[in-house]
Amino acid sequence: MAITSIAFGSPAEVGQSDALKAALAEFISMLIFVFAGEGSGMAFNKLTDDGSSTPAGLVAASLAHAFALFVAVSVGANISGGHVNPAVTFGAFLGGHITFIRSILYWVAQCLGSVVACLLLKLATGGLETSAFSLSSGVGVWNAVVFEIVMTFGLVYTVYATAVDPKRGDIGIIAPIAIGFIVGANILAGGAFDGASMNPAVSFGPAVVSWTWDNHWVYWLGPFVGSAIAAIVYEVCFISPTTHEQLTSSDF
Repeated sequence: MAITSIAFGSPAEVGQSDALKAALAEFISMLIFVFAGEGSGMAFNKLTDDGSSTPAGLVAASLAHAFALFVAVSVGANISGGHVNPAVTFGAFLGGHITFIRSILYWVAQCLGSVVACLLLKLATGGLETSAFSLSSGVGVWNAVVFEIVMTFGLVYTVYATAVDPKRGDIGIIAPIAIGFIVGANILAGGAFDGASMNPAVSFGPAVVSWTWDNHWVYWLGPFVGSAIAAIVYEVCFISPTTHEQLTSSDF
């Protein structure tokens, strides 16, 4: 991956129609994803008297997030690339597949989508709490950071292999399914320890609405580091400079 492949972009890009439409698509996809994912946890709590931390609750969260992300990525793919995650956008930026200016638009849209989804959930449920991500008993902040790095590495590596790599061929068709599956599997692995966010925007919405910021930085640092490692590894090892030139921001 050459440093020259990283593009800042032009400030004028903020006002371009395609960039604004892509940001709107990210907002809507994130709203869909968070409403279903966070909402499933709230529904499980209501049905089980706050039993979302049970094994059954973990499985329910895994399935809900996997299904919802599959849909959210699919509906946004042709417009914005279907990032639905600031960490995925960061990885795409490091690989030269999206400009920094457009990345900022995506990050703002993604975080707003998450906040609006949580506000809608609070309104629709009559004021039930949208619980912020937190560390389980006995889990230190750096344990959680490692969890988030490894899980997000797996997610962004999957994104690169199935949606970004120009050699992906027909496997690109199953990209949304693969991306949903790896998130669901990672929730089964890490959900009992730190909630398994892998997505700063997903953590941001509940934190804002519940105004709970304990260890919130973990859910930004871990995913961004994991994303960076995955992007650099895949770019350097598997995407050659010649094939890299074939990709533009519209490809992903």
